[in-house]
Amino acid sequence: MYKCVIIDDEPHAVEGLKNYLIKIPELQLIASYTDPIHALQEIARGGPIDLLLLDIDMPEISGIDLARLIRAKTDKLLITTAHIQYGYEAFEVQADGYLLKPYSFAKFLTAIHKLFPPSIPDSDFARISSDQDFFFIKSKDDDLKLVKIRYDDIVMIESKLNYVMVYTVDRSILTYISLMEISNRLTKARGFEQFHRSFILNNRHIEYIDGNTITLNNGRKITVGDHYKKDFNVFVNQNLLKAKRKL
Repeated sequence: MYKCVIIDDEPHAVEGLKNYLIKIPELQLIASYTDPIHALQEIARGGPIDLLLLDIDMPEISGIDLARLIRAKTDKLLITTAHIQYGYEAFEVQADGYLLKPYSFAKFLTAIHKLFPPSIPDSDFARISSDQDFFFIKSKDDDLKLVKIRYDDIVMIESKLNYVMVYTVDRSILTYISLMEISNRLTKARGFEQFHRSFILNNRHIEYIDGNTITLNNGRKITVGDHYKKDFNVFVNQNLLKAKRKL
């Protein structure tokens, strides 16, 4: 069950989203707001959210400015707006999707399934057995050529809206797929960890850890997100070699 919050200054838009959410059992609406300032105050002091559905054109504070203040509180951010000119601003606040009003339930459901896919889709992955040590992805920058990626060679994956950048030990490949979709392949059993909403890393390529900052052997540094600190602490404690206390 994914916890959802709606922020939109138009009551009819809020009601429309509520009706859509009711039809999707995996989504649980925990709050809705027509006043963005009130929403900011409550979300800032509340717990983490799985999905924030956010309008842009609102009084007193825009959805973009609001997103900058509370982006860390939500795992997924879905922009819902009647204006097409905010695409770059949505990218800046790391929105995971952009729905242009008015939109049908079919378009809404498609956007939700991209954020929270029910299963591994028939997209850029070849159908391979789980015991193989590689998969194929389509390279956006190489005429959609199928590139073979070995799990052990992956250093990290970075979300870039509807794309991800796959960083391996010797190259980087941009492919059209969401971080959520590719995460279905990159399991803990294979050594992959997610400690930030925009990154998945291969723990085999961790160089060192300094507080909440992870440095990988390609030089990239990742700061652990607030939503992932509990999992990060468990990971560190499980893998930290400690001296036994003398009696």
